[in-house]
Amino acid sequence: MQELPENGQSRRRFMGAAALAGVAGATGLGTAVMSRESFAAAAGDARQKYMVEPGELDEYYGFWSGGHSGEVRVLGVPSMRELMRIPVFNVDSASGWGITNESKDVLGHDNTYLNGDAHHPHVSMTDGRYDGKYLFINDKANSRVARIRLDIMKCDRITTVPNVQAIHGLRLQKVPKTNYVFCNAEFVVPHPNDGSEFSMEKSFTMFNAIDAETMEVAFQVIVDGNLDNTDADYTGKYVVSTCYNSEKALDLAGTMRNDRDWAVVFNIERIEQAVKNGNFKTLGDSKVPVVDGRHGSELTRYIPVPKNPHGLNTSPDGKYFIAAGKLSPTCTVIAIDRLDDLFDGKLKDERDVVIAEPELGLGPLHTTYDGRGNAYTTLFIDSQVCKWNIADAIRHYNGEDVNYIRQKLDVHYQPGHNHASLTESRDADGKWLVVLSKFSKDRFLPVGPLHPENDQLIDISGEEMKLVHDGPTYAEPHDCILVRRDQIKTRKIYERDDPIFASAREQAKKDGITLEADNKVIRDGKKVRVYMTSIAPQYGLMEFKVKQGDEVTVYVTNLDTIEDVTHGFCMVNHGVSMEISPMQTASVTFVADKPGVQWYYCNWFCHALHMEMRGRMLVEKA
Repeated sequence: MQELPENGQSRRRFMGAAALAGVAGATGLGTAVMSRESFAAAAGDARQKYMVEPGELDEYYGFWSGGHSGEVRVLGVPSMRELMRIPVFNVDSASGWGITNESKDVLGHDNTYLNGDAHHPHVSMTDGRYDGKYLFINDKANSRVARIRLDIMKCDRITTVPNVQAIHGLRLQKVPKTNYVFCNAEFVVPHPNDGSEFSMEKSFTMFNAIDAETMEVAFQVIVDGNLDNTDADYTGKYVVSTCYNSEKALDLAGTMRNDRDWAVVFNIERIEQAVKNGNFKTLGDSKVPVVDGRHGSELTRYIPVPKNPHGLNTSPDGKYFIAAGKLSPTCTVIAIDRLDDLFDGKLKDERDVVIAEPELGLGPLHTTYDGRGNAYTTLFIDSQVCKWNIADAIRHYNGEDVNYIRQKLDVHYQPGHNHASLTESRDADGKWLVVLSKFSKDRFLPVGPLHPENDQLIDISGEEMKLVHDGPTYAEPHDCILVRRDQIKTRKIYERDDPIFASAREQAKKDGITLEADNKVIRDGKKVRVYMTSIAPQYGLMEFKVKQGDEVTVYVTNLDTIEDVTHGFCMVNHGVSMEISPMQTASVTFVADKPGVQWYYCNWFCHALHMEMRGRMLVEKA
């Protein structure tokens, strides 16, 4: 980075400060931008808080989307240590995800899509508090939503949303519990999308609700414009989504034509009643109820907000939806307690629910909260986080001469999402803030043209934000969520009746096999099923024989009952590998197309004699 010799500041810092000065001058408000010296002193003090000593446990689980990798990553916070990677929309040779039969039961046995673009991880709730049961994540690339069981940290269901393309914004119903997963389809398409129509004018998109338990799509709502991010209130009644392309334009200039786009409010109670009354249609082969929520509908309201809005976040006190302007330096504060009057026709204008519109800086994208009345908004263009007070912003909107901006902190660089500890729940505790920056540039050792992104940890427990940690990360993680560690209850070993290997248990029953006891080969024409147990450091079958061309399914049941004694099964030169944790059964199917001796071995270290844990598949030539 080139330094400016006259004052030692970086060019980026200088430009950011100039931009801030322009915003401050326009609003008549002061800003607090920390100097390099004060940043260093503050960071040194805060660093003592985030240091987690060897053998000590983190206070929070952090669940990060894996971005273009299609996975979910589990980190400890505040240490920022990576604990686990949960494959979801990707193929993972370590665990066998996308290879084993159990994972294909979730992904689909045709393995149509080998990619994913995971954006928004969110944890299920009961009465507005994280209950640690499920984590949900979207796949923008292939219009899917996945559910992860947090007791075993494995994906157990994936749903493809019909009639739409590119599931992006995703949030959960907060009360009375997470009955619905709400998600937006970003791009408009014609219906039917069969090549008979291509115009943008005759295309539309939909807001979608998925039943959190069955993972079936419960209903869809047609809207005007497109959809971006979304969030739900603390009554179970309202959900709001941003629209950045109210123009329904294809060209870039066209999408920026309107000074205001809108935030769409969905009345969930009315939508449910419409579906119950049969006031819906279906599209194509899908049986999902589709209701009309375009302008004039009793199911929705359209609140004009500036400009190309992006983030939409609910305050933890349940009072406000806040939409970030992206192409406006403002955020729009929407009073949730005015929405009933808006739907009942008691307000003259949709803008009557707007109670503040603070000017924060250039490129506001996402807002999070500390539970003490302060909001934290990322400023993409300024490469900063702006801390501001909601109550003071409302007072300023009402004409009082008050400064609502508390502090601006440089982050590195171009931040997108940010997330404070417990902030999506009633329990927001205002301890830590994670900022997910899109670029790292000079922050880490160079690794070639493709750079990592940068996740930064900020201490927000005091009056000043203090940046304490840089963390390089790969493939645009996009978003994260922080959950207190006592809110997640993980299993140490599998239960034998776990539904994740129900299909293996069902097949074993048909074959007269007891998974925990039998080591046996079942021949069924050209199909061969091999059942074996494993207990460190050996398999129950050291050798089995098949014929060339047989379809072989190997079932391995791990009989070890001690946590952390995971076994693997890898068939050499066959593209086959899988993980089998304590008391788990896993299976994999492949064709024995190579005659001769084919070795298999345990590829997860399990014992001092781990290298000796292996066996042979003997393939007779056809």
